[in-house]
Amino acid sequence: HSLAAEGGRCGLLEEFRSSKSRKLELRDIMEHCDEFCRDQHGSRFIQTKLDAASAQDKQMVFDALLPNALSLMTDLFGNYVVQKFMERGTPEHRAMLAQAMQGKVLELSLDMYGCRVVQKAIEVVEHEQQEQLVGELQGSVMKCVRDQNGNHVIQKCIERASAEAAQFIVDDFVGQVVQLATHPYGCRVIQRILEHCQHVQVAPILEEIVSSTRDLVHDQYGNYVVQHVLEHGQPRDRQAILSRVGGQIVAMSQHKFASNVVEKLLQFSTPETRQAMLNEMTGEYMGQPAVLVMMRDAYGNYVIQKALDVCQNADRERLIAAIREHLPAVRKFTYGKHIIAHIDKLEAQKYGAGRGGPPAMGVGGPGGYGLGPRN
Repeated sequence: HSLAAEGGRCGLLEEFRSSKSRKLELRDIMEHCDEFCRDQHGSRFIQTKLDAASAQDKQMVFDALLPNALSLMTDLFGNYVVQKFMERGTPEHRAMLAQAMQGKVLELSLDMYGCRVVQKAIEVVEHEQQEQLVGELQGSVMKCVRDQNGNHVIQKCIERASAEAAQFIVDDFVGQVVQLATHPYGCRVIQRILEHCQHVQVAPILEEIVSSTRDLVHDQYGNYVVQHVLEHGQPRDRQAILSRVGGQIVAMSQHKFASNVVEKLLQFSTPETRQAMLNEMTGEYMGQPAVLVMMRDAYGNYVIQKALDVCQNADRERLIAAIREHLPAVRKFTYGKHIIAHIDKLEAQKYGAGRGGPPAMGVGGPGGYGLGPRN
């Protein structure tokens, strides 16, 4: 088949693209396998056919694409065919593709399409080859972490490689945790480290997070790292964070990012920790009742709602009593209505609607909130 003038495509590919009438099989395109792999429709055709192909046909396609495998890995459509072989091919196919990647892992990891192939390889190749591929990133961890493509590869290494194989990644983070926790990609990688690495491995990283908690909670990315420690860390990690933010709960509750951390702290803390937080929330803040300051605030009101949800028995009663004390003022707040409705709902659940219990707080005005009588 001669090359068609338009776009330099071969005649067979042009025919395939323009007419669906001719039923092509894999063996028909072998001479033009590379071109089909790099074409949107051709690539999809090969992928679909490989799903049901015989071992013989798979081998035929694999032999045709192997010489160009490396350049297909960074191709918009070719990368999908390579990934398909990693999923559906034989262990030998996977091994040979991994071999083709040797010495090029960093280059591929920084490429928009190549990074997908590296991630797939890390998922599917045998342990020994996986270690070789991951090991090629030694000395380039920071370059990858700060890269929009490479960071996904580092995350995959942490998720799939053994603790020993990924140790060099953790080592590179030590001393740079705060800088990376406040980076849009770095914060994701730190979260994967906290999720997948052994506690003994992450201890130095946790120390850096804890010692910089006050800065991190106010950062648009760093707050997620602190939340992650609260959710996935050990009790002593949570306690260490609380000790850093004690006395700051009301101020943090009024901050867009830090308020999320206060909610997580309420959710995952011990009853004793919650009591310490409630002491701040029901006390005074800059000469005003703290609970009023929080309920008036666009972020603080959510913290109050979370506290109402997670506190139990006497703790919850104590918070409700502090809110009741200021009911006339609360009713005037934009967010106060939501909180009153929230309390009415909780109390209705507790006592069962219509079974007595304390009167609902209710909120005046048309279409009043809450389950109580309208004023």
